[in-house]
Amino acid sequence: MSIVANAAAILRAGGLVAIPTETVYGLAADATQGKAVARIFEVKGRPSFNPLIVHVGGHDWVADLAHVDDRFARLAKVFWPGPLTFVLNRRDRSPVSELVSAGLPSLALRMPAHPLAQDILSAAQRPLAAPSANRSGTVSPTRAAHVAASLGDAIDLIVDGGPCRVGIESTVLDLTGPAAAILRPGAVTAEEIAAIVGPVVSAESDSAAPKSPGQLAAHYAPSIPLRMNASDARPGEARLGFGASPDATLNLSASGDLLEAAANLFGMIRALDDPARFAGIAVAPVPLAGIGLAINDRLTRAARGR
Repeated sequence: MSIVANAAAILRAGGLVAIPTETVYGLAADATQGKAVARIFEVKGRPSFNPLIVHVGGHDWVADLAHVDDRFARLAKVFWPGPLTFVLNRRDRSPVSELVSAGLPSLALRMPAHPLAQDILSAAQRPLAAPSANRSGTVSPTRAAHVAASLGDAIDLIVDGGPCRVGIESTVLDLTGPAAAILRPGAVTAEEIAAIVGPVVSAESDSAAPKSPGQLAAHYAPSIPLRMNASDARPGEARLGFGASPDATLNLSASGDLLEAAANLFGMIRALDDPARFAGIAVAPVPLAGIGLAINDRLTRAARGR
């Protein structure tokens, strides 16, 4: 049996499978099986009020799950498959478990671009709930080895699809109201979205009742303190550089490429998260432009985590 067929069989039977996507590795379960979804929360140690993203295998899957409008159609035509998640009003008879949306009347939906993720969705023929494949609140996994280190034998299968191309989670766009609102910044920028549907607002995070994954105040945290916008490293700290940083322990992008920095972010934080070697991580300033907004969002939440 191929790895894709094996993954699909496990998922249809109610198991948990770590799958590669272009953003980060996801911990997938059949979104229509409540017990399978409950295992995601249990294995991750994830708060039950924090909703999950549902991954779909095609544009035509969405109409059975949620209500769509012209804004969704125009944006999905450009950005799907890809790192853009839509929060839509769920249908009354949506087959997706209520656990997925944490009791909210909405669903977060994404069509991943990674070929293995697409093949598994096609083989399973089920929408897959798939948050990041790591313990809740810790650094997101961008390689199969990161998943194994975080979750070990607690899940049924890890599908190795190599390093994630984008390296940070998807942009989450709320289309449940009249104004399109970004709930979580990611690789698809507000400017790119606004060019297609007009003005976009940035919604305030609500850690007590998040409408989207990635809205908890403290998230993506290493085990040692992380300090942002650091001009240099203090004694005992590792230096995570960006651009010209000759003293850097590791450099997100020596050339100052924000896309390269995003792809390297979680992997390099994991590499420096070594209490035996370092007392903390000092991160060089990263520009607040384009995908740099998403990088700074993840760093801000990581800095609050310890």
